[in-house]
Amino acid sequence: MNPVHEKKTYWPQGYRARHRKIPAHPSRKPDGLRSVALRVTATSPRDRLDELRAATLERLAALQGEHRAVVDASRDSNADDEHDPEGATIAFERAQVDALARDAVERLASVDAALARLDDGTYGTCTVCGQPIAAARLEARPTATTCVGCAAR
Repeated sequence: MNPVHEKKTYWPQGYRARHRKIPAHPSRKPDGLRSVALRVTATSPRDRLDELRAATLERLAALQGEHRAVVDASRDSNADDEHDPEGATIAFERAQVDALARDAVERLASVDAALARLDDGTYGTCTVCGQPIAAARLEARPTATTCVGCAAR
């Protein structure tokens, strides 16, 4: 047989990869995490921020549960991610959930800062130029700290 066309096998004959149950990605869940951010429907700034804070806490709790599920799934398997064919997938899932959780923590901090500005009486005032932030911008981004003009610079 021609060595160029020879089929090479990298796994021992008879090897079958064990398939582990890896949790589905959060965006693929029917009642998934993506719907959490769409629940903010209040009209006053405090109500909007309170609902956004509650939604962010719910998202963070779901992400922490997802992280535990990914870690538990990888704990039952081969610990050597480098040589395991599914190791990269598990590492990617874990890194992705970690990044989403860090994003939720940052969002929670920005909501808390916006609530503090609301209590101080500085909510809705641009931190750069001191002009009022447009109501439409605050409706779209309740945690905004700058007006549209300063954000564009």
